[in-house]
Amino acid sequence: MWHTVLLFILLSSPSVLGQVSYSIPEEMSKGSIVGNIAQDLGLDLKRLKTGKARIFSGDSTEYIELNKERGMLHLKEKIDRESLCAKITPCALHLQMILENPMEMYTVTVQITDINDNAPFFQTEEIRFEISESAVPGVRFVLERAMDADVGTNGLQSYSLKPTDHFVLDLQNHAEGDRSVEMILQKPLDREKQERLTLLLTAMDGGEPVLSGTVQIHVIVLDANDNAPVFTQKIYRTTLIENADKGTKVITVSASDADKGSNGQVAYYLSKTMDSLLDLFIVVQHTGEVMLNGQVDFEKANNYQLEIQAKDNGGLSDSCKIIIDVLDINDNKPAITILSMSSSISEEFASGTVVAMMKVNDPDSAANGQVQCIISENIPFAITSTSRNFFSLLTVDQLDRESANEYNITVTCSDEGVPSLSSSTSLRLHISDVNDNAPVFERKNYEAYVVENNTPGLSIFTVKASDADSNQNARVSYILEESTVNGVPVSSYVSVSADSGVINAVRAFDYEQLKDFHFRVRAQDGGSPPLSSNVTVKITIQDQNDNAPQVLYPVQTGGSVVAEIVPRSADVGYLVTKVVAVDVDSGQNAWLSYKLQKATDRALFEVGAQNGEIRTVRQVTDKDAVKQKLTVVVEDNGQPSRSAVVNINVAVADTFPEVLSEFTDFTHAKQYNDDLTFYLVLALAAVSFLFITTVVVIISVKIYRWRQSRVFHHSNLPVIPYYPPGYADTGVTGTLPHMYNYDACMTTDSRKSGCKYSTLGGQSVLVMDPSFTETMQRAMKENILLEDPDSPELQKPPNNDWRLPPNQRPGPSGQHRFHTLQQRWTPYEKSRAGARPEEAGAGAVVGTGPWPNPPTEAEQLQALMAAANEVSEATATLGPRYNAQYVPDYRQNVYIPGSTATLTANPQQQMPQQALPPPQAPPQAAPTADVPKAAPTPASKKKVTKKDKK
Repeated sequence: MWHTVLLFILLSSPSVLGQVSYSIPEEMSKGSIVGNIAQDLGLDLKRLKTGKARIFSGDSTEYIELNKERGMLHLKEKIDRESLCAKITPCALHLQMILENPMEMYTVTVQITDINDNAPFFQTEEIRFEISESAVPGVRFVLERAMDADVGTNGLQSYSLKPTDHFVLDLQNHAEGDRSVEMILQKPLDREKQERLTLLLTAMDGGEPVLSGTVQIHVIVLDANDNAPVFTQKIYRTTLIENADKGTKVITVSASDADKGSNGQVAYYLSKTMDSLLDLFIVVQHTGEVMLNGQVDFEKANNYQLEIQAKDNGGLSDSCKIIIDVLDINDNKPAITILSMSSSISEEFASGTVVAMMKVNDPDSAANGQVQCIISENIPFAITSTSRNFFSLLTVDQLDRESANEYNITVTCSDEGVPSLSSSTSLRLHISDVNDNAPVFERKNYEAYVVENNTPGLSIFTVKASDADSNQNARVSYILEESTVNGVPVSSYVSVSADSGVINAVRAFDYEQLKDFHFRVRAQDGGSPPLSSNVTVKITIQDQNDNAPQVLYPVQTGGSVVAEIVPRSADVGYLVTKVVAVDVDSGQNAWLSYKLQKATDRALFEVGAQNGEIRTVRQVTDKDAVKQKLTVVVEDNGQPSRSAVVNINVAVADTFPEVLSEFTDFTHAKQYNDDLTFYLVLALAAVSFLFITTVVVIISVKIYRWRQSRVFHHSNLPVIPYYPPGYADTGVTGTLPHMYNYDACMTTDSRKSGCKYSTLGGQSVLVMDPSFTETMQRAMKENILLEDPDSPELQKPPNNDWRLPPNQRPGPSGQHRFHTLQQRWTPYEKSRAGARPEEAGAGAVVGTGPWPNPPTEAEQLQALMAAANEVSEATATLGPRYNAQYVPDYRQNVYIPGSTATLTANPQQQMPQQALPPPQAPPQAAPTADVPKAAPTPASKKKVTKKDKK
């Protein structure tokens, strides 16, 4: 075997795990096996492959290569020891084998042994001596030494000189291990016998076989010069700082010659035994000064030995040695070499993970070559020294890619010289992502608005979530979470785009059915496993003016002629009737205004723009036509506005026959002309009806007054008429019901109808009905009910469907004041939309704008209940029965002006509430209260007159 294996286990370093040494001879052929490193280090061949094993030599020349398949080290190039190490022994290659995953390093030393492949040789082709014949035996002549690149026994070992008649060789061993060769004159020369002598000097090494080199020595015998130069000292020692300037004086040598004249002149020469030094140093021949002629580098050579010869003109010479020690200065920066490095590391790696290994070399000596390395501050990394000149970069804290996805780590290495020199290198390390961040929405909750009657598929708005991770881990998808709105899956209302987060409407929304709804959207990333977060989205439906006003009163019927009666004695401001309308929209879309579109006599009537009250604007005269037809338009305040039209028949007359004849002619004029007999029958029926009506009215008035006296028997106040809720008129404003003094209903076939008197809440109503007997029975039943104030049918509690949330108020507009059992009567001529500021007492609230003051919540609730009762009872008396299948249920959604609340009866939109209790009688008034008497109206005066006549 050509190699020797030495294996050392180093336990002090986590990175350098072992050392192995091999010994091979030089000049081995390319591809020769150096050693089985896998076997010597105890490594598996799979480890060499998975660890990406490689050999690091540290310089540009690579002589050794690794065969990972066999685990063998092979020669990559033929090695010449002399070229690699010159005279340095031992000669060795220092290599490192690097493994990754995990990172490991092994040190490999390959020692190159010398073979005898170089023969000794002389640098000159011949040696010439001029020797005086007077030279005495024993004179020494220094010969040029032979050179042999081999070392040890293969190096130069001996010399031989032939012929040996006059000269013999003498080898001088020096303390430094060098040998000098001298030729000693054995017997005197005789120039006359032999002027020239030719000798052969042979140099031999100790190899097998022995190699040699020769040079011829030519001796010229001169005339006598019997004194040779002599140096003052045989060895000179000096120091020289590296990087000294060219021309620097190193040392001066001196030699003396006892001869006189030209034989005593001494010249100094630098020995040619070391030709590499001839260009580095020069010697001044006449002075003996040794000068620096090049650049000295401590890192290349820290010591130089020169041989100086002193010759006289006679050829006699002497020699001395100069030893030059080079002093080191800190002129080399540390050299950083990256042995291995990871370009990317996952953020989930634990602390202490090695990410790079490097070697730092400083060729300076002592403190100038001691190196310390540091890295950038405020980064989760540290650098440690695993062994001399070897450093590892490792993590010291948990990495977070979201805080920093890449690190540019600057490693700075400085020596301890004065001044200190340093070098740096930058390492770029990418942090790979793991899915450790859930998506985050831009807001904690979202609220969007959409106008009702939207187009299905309309984009409402967009939710947006971001994920701090990267790539697939940051890809956010949006998912609509399952929930219900009014028992219906929310997916039937809206949809969410999975990629963009755009929320689209699936259907058209109706504000009157749905005001708002909530749902949740989940944002989920594309990691494994995925992370998610959710957010609440509120969709608010905005109202559009998509509903026209609905007229609650007067009820429009097609089977009979309904007329409001105005006595001719009515004064200015007389309340004829009131148009009650509602709009199921909200906001200004439900603000209603009334105007008179057409009228038989426009100068006689006017309509309140805000309250819908129809009043006389002048005194009624006898010239005014009995039959008056009014057309009122109800408009909302939407854009564009919507409207409804109601036709009202008004009879201007003091007596019922006058009304009867006029409206009978109006409806059945042609029939009267065709059948005269029918007129006679109708006249008889009218007289009978008038008589019966008079009797019923008298009885009703008596019963009514008797009932009022019972209601107010605990009070000293004047008797005030009681009106059932929803039928009282005290000059209130708004669009809710009021008291009407005269209501007339005529059937479609009035010629054959009987006249009947009936009471409705204390009012006299004229009704033309085919059945006289039924009407009388109903009138008697109503009188009986009036006699019993505790009767449940006198005033029923509101229907359970009219359940109102506490924050919703009914009525489109107007200020409302409602009756209690101690309500004061206000004459019609003094009724108005609200009190004038000058008439209002202290603390009174009056309107300041075009709209009346808003009613209180209790007033609005009572007004809404009154409107429903009025429609029901008026329809039952004046026309067909009020039925939900013929008339829309306007109680389902009533808007309150000035408020965003809407009255509704939809069980899906409100919480169940107790039905409102019937109004309670207030506490008994103090007996000392001064209450003004009720002022009689012109209509009541007219009735009294008729009764007196009767």
